[in-house]
Amino acid sequence: MALEQGLARAMERVGLGGLSGLVRLTGGATMESWRFEAGGEQYVLRRAPSLDFMEGRPFGHATEAAVIRAAHAAGVTAPEVVTVLEESDGIGSGFVMRALPGTPDPRQILAMEDAGTILREAARDLARIHSLRREDIPADVPVMDYRASIADLRQQFEDAGGDRPIIALGLRWMEDNCPDPVEPVLNHGDFRLGNILARDSHLTGVLDWELAHFGDPHEDLAFGCMAVWRFSRVDRPALGLGSLEDYVAAYEAESGVKLDAGRFRFWLIYRTVWWALGCLRNADLWRSGEDRMLERVVISRRTSEQELDLLLLLEDEAPEAEQDRPLPEPEEAPEPVGESSAGEIATAVSEWLETMKDRVEGHDRFQLAVARNALGMIARGDGCFAEYDDEILAQELLDGDRSLASPGLLALLRRNALDKLASDVPKYPMLALARAKWIGEE
Repeated sequence: MALEQGLARAMERVGLGGLSGLVRLTGGATMESWRFEAGGEQYVLRRAPSLDFMEGRPFGHATEAAVIRAAHAAGVTAPEVVTVLEESDGIGSGFVMRALPGTPDPRQILAMEDAGTILREAARDLARIHSLRREDIPADVPVMDYRASIADLRQQFEDAGGDRPIIALGLRWMEDNCPDPVEPVLNHGDFRLGNILARDSHLTGVLDWELAHFGDPHEDLAFGCMAVWRFSRVDRPALGLGSLEDYVAAYEAESGVKLDAGRFRFWLIYRTVWWALGCLRNADLWRSGEDRMLERVVISRRTSEQELDLLLLLEDEAPEAEQDRPLPEPEEAPEPVGESSAGEIATAVSEWLETMKDRVEGHDRFQLAVARNALGMIARGDGCFAEYDDEILAQELLDGDRSLASPGLLALLRRNALDKLASDVPKYPMLALARAKWIGEE
């Protein structure tokens, strides 16, 4: 196996041989993770699926590894980087870390007895990350320009078709409400459940540093508080682990910095739009052939999660009469007759795959679950007739010609957001909350 041979060469450089037990870990929407043993200890290889995948990124794995080393030295619960892959290893771009204890599974972490302790330790680590100075970090880690970043998101939106009105609404809001810059600090960039490890109600690791940059500390804090990263605990706004008040108090006590609620709200909206567009981009990555992982096509449909969350964040700015306006009735799909529909075929294949799940394990089992999710989207979408994409309306919102004050617009956006998400990801926890709020459905 070429990967095992190349990894053995990399480990020999640091005096570690006897590599064994190489297995790919599940998850990882962008980078691959492989666990293995060498010299009697456990390690994890993090690498890109291809060298082409690294093109256009602000920095490579050598810089990411240097950032992790600096964080580790500053007392952050970050992994110890052992070695960075070299071209002569012949297995692409990446680095090897000493494995840390604990689980990254959000549901296991949320079920731990003392989530409040994990929340406080997360706030502590984030404050320590933000304490790192420019001279501690490689020079190619970028400094965020707020307005340039908003303009880049708008370009991404237009490149993706420019036809999602709720995203357009968020972009326009950000352009109108962009805050003044503050002294930039190092941001982890992806600090949330899914990228932290925990065991026995304690934080044991902070992972996935590829989005590190210098910017507003409120951005890092807000990102982990997005509804999508709370998983089943939508009632716990701070990382799904507790209250915002406790999270902010722990961060302020560790950092000595007073946080601003208005800036936090801006970055919560910004990162919701950012992730909505990131989801959309996954479809283009798959179409281009740059990355043909099955997860790409499924993640692209998670855009509808962020559209619903974004509308929940912005709707309070609509006039009271528009907030109280009833939603249009959903269109009913006719019962299928005659030959099998595409949705029925997708359901049949999904049911067959369910019988296969006990015959596969590891990453293949994860991929099987992703495949069934994809088939479910096809089956549910087969009977959905509402129109969700509207380039003209999106452009009017971007231009400021329409807004949440426009009669009937909020009700229409609510209905479309509910129907689209019910088709794409019906188990998304915020869907039930939105239904209860907007149509009184328990």
